Amino acid sequence: MCFIVKVNAMKSVTLLTAFLFIGFGMAIAVPFKLYNGNLRSIPLVIPNVMNPNLYPMSLSGVDLAVGQEIFFFANGKKGAGKKRYLLLTVTEDLRDKELNVGQLIEARKKELGLK
Repeated sequence: MCFIVKVNAMKSVTLLTAFLFIGFGMAIAVPFKLYNGNLRSIPLVIPNVMNPNLYPMSLSGVDLAVGQEIFFFANGKKGAGKKRYLLLTVTEDLRDKELNVGQLIEARKKELGLK
């Protein structure tokens, strides 16, 4: 009976350790910067985090989890009924980079066949 308890306790510890590593891995934020070199604000949507408005000629630092998605609006305006499009998904490769959001949006619009 003691042996079974030890095995179950060991499985519990192993399982708990695995969950902790997975949880910490997902919780690690990737710091990077979003640059708006345009003369117009750029509204973005970062689900479950925030809906930032990048002001003209601004540089904003963000820390987002790997896998977090960032969306943009094709016409540059948000509002009811406006369709949002995936701009990028956060990866470890973005760490400490400065992303020109205006250029990323233009490239993404071309990929998607948007005006």
